[in-house]
Amino acid sequence: MPEFAPIWALGMMSGTSMDGIDTAIIQTDGERMVEFGPASTTPYECCVRDAIRAALGQSRPDPSVTRALTDAHANCIEALFFQRPEYRDKIAIVGLHGHTLMHAPADGLTLQIGDGPRLAEQIQIDVISDFRSADVAAGGQGAPLAPLYHQALCDNIDKPTIILNIGGISNVTWIGSPDADPVAFDTGPGNALMDDWVSNTTDFPFDLDGQISARGRVDGPALGRLL
Repeated sequence: MPEFAPIWALGMMSGTSMDGIDTAIIQTDGERMVEFGPASTTPYECCVRDAIRAALGQSRPDPSVTRALTDAHANCIEALFFQRPEYRDKIAIVGLHGHTLMHAPADGLTLQIGDGPRLAEQIQIDVISDFRSADVAAGGQGAPLAPLYHQALCDNIDKPTIILNIGGISNVTWIGSPDADPVAFDTGPGNALMDDWVSNTTDFPFDLDGQISARGRVDGPALGRLL
């Protein structure tokens, strides 16, 4: 295998919880994690969050929603560079996941909004986007990067290993042996349904530190049926 010189990459993720944009900088040669850089989370402005929520499930969302989301990502990058200016000239590539409005991989359908060329023009750095489409077209579940990243993180951990990622939707990566390809798939809702319940029944957008959940009790028979 050829060896590639490590580069600095900046990745951006807007999850199903719609709470904001995660931005993270890492150094990698494409197969190994070399070094972690800074990371940040920037909450969405209410108008942007409301526009995204209103567009969920649409196959042809209003272009203004995509522009607003893209510009919010550009602002996050500029804010991170303002705080850590030493990284501005280091970044070779930016990964723009965008926000998923519709995702039905079993039917070969997925749609993410986020304008890669518009973002690249604003930040003057090459941008890669639309990560899901090719994977879904090839029969995958539309998350090709997460299992490879998990595999890189677990390079020095005994196998087999399972990584559980509980976001708005939960997913699992199974790494059976050092030489095996990872197996990854969604497992169902993570915190998305809980966030919706909390925001609809309380004055809070989510259950901070599990304070609401901690006051409850486990329904054993219901949990048994679910398991």
